[in-house]
Amino acid sequence: MRVPGPVAYIALYAALYAAFGVASPFWPKFFETRALTPEQIGSILAAALLARLVAGPLVGMFADFLQSLRLVLALCAALAAATAVALLWADGFWRLLLLALVQAVALAPTTSMADALSVNAARPQIAGRPFEYGWIRGSASAAFVCGTLIIGQLITSTDLTRVIWLNAALLVAAAGATTLVPRVSAPSAPHTGVSQLASEVRGLLGIARFRILILVSALIYGSHAMHDAFAVIRWSNAGIDTSVISVLWSEAVAAEVIVFFLIGPALLNRIGARGAAALAATAGIIRWSVAGTTTSVVALAMVQPLHGLTFALLHLSCMRLMAALVPTRMAATAQAIYAFGSGVVTAALTLLSGLFYARYGGGAFVAMAVLCGLALPLAWFGFTDARDISARAR
Repeated sequence: MRVPGPVAYIALYAALYAAFGVASPFWPKFFETRALTPEQIGSILAAALLARLVAGPLVGMFADFLQSLRLVLALCAALAAATAVALLWADGFWRLLLLALVQAVALAPTTSMADALSVNAARPQIAGRPFEYGWIRGSASAAFVCGTLIIGQLITSTDLTRVIWLNAALLVAAAGATTLVPRVSAPSAPHTGVSQLASEVRGLLGIARFRILILVSALIYGSHAMHDAFAVIRWSNAGIDTSVISVLWSEAVAAEVIVFFLIGPALLNRIGARGAAALAATAGIIRWSVAGTTTSVVALAMVQPLHGLTFALLHLSCMRLMAALVPTRMAATAQAIYAFGSGVVTAALTLLSGLFYARYGGGAFVAMAVLCGLALPLAWFGFTDARDISARAR
């Protein structure tokens, strides 16, 4: 039985991101239950991050080389599920580190390949496209939140085995869901060799607007590093109750979902990719400036929903522009490079955020506003409206 495209993608994204929501917040605690020291836990998490940064582009290029994104995505999800289960029987730092690295490599390209499939299926230049990408990505964010909330009711602080089993089950479901997703056919012939693929990667990086897209997204996504690392600490030190902090954090996630589902697609159609990216940068300037100068709950409550613009709207803008710029045969590689750029900058800023916060306190957030200020002119002058590109292509 043929499953409608939007339903198939929602099933894939819901399973994949629910798996992330179930496990991501609890991996440090799980490693703690395996008698690891904080230093060892930090080493595992850092090593896994580096492994994801390296593996994502490499596996993405491999999937493009095979012209079989669905198969590679399914294999990666299945391997990640098997590795998660193996963690239950692993003990000792080195075994846990090895398994964590294998899982990181397996998970690294999954979201990029899922985006490559869905974004190309919803390309704006295809007449009567069946769905908006924002609907699919919004379902992913909602699934992440649901996964986190559900697993929180099923575990205790000393027994996290259900995290592993539910994470593995959802990853297996994601692997199975790839069979429901329609295949996106490239108009050209498959790659004939590594040299051809390397040449096309160079051609991809030779697209000026693609390079600007990577830079703008890295600056704005990277500006979230200080918030993710020290917002809760700053708010707690200011005497804000944990229940209020949870509401502030939930505001941002809720705004992300709303923008993906409702506001984002309509806004993107109205102001175009360039206007949306510029609006995201402007929202970042406002958000981080307020976060750096006050801990007023009222003020924070007013700017937290800007996350819907600084993350969700920017992502929609980048996906719209990428669909117009990037050949279908290079979709997974382009998505991996996109994720790699923001990942490297975020990792570097996360590392530096501790130094900035220790020296400047809340003032360190203003540095994140500066990053968005740098991104604003690049977005305005460097992004070309995807509709204009499509029109020229026709």
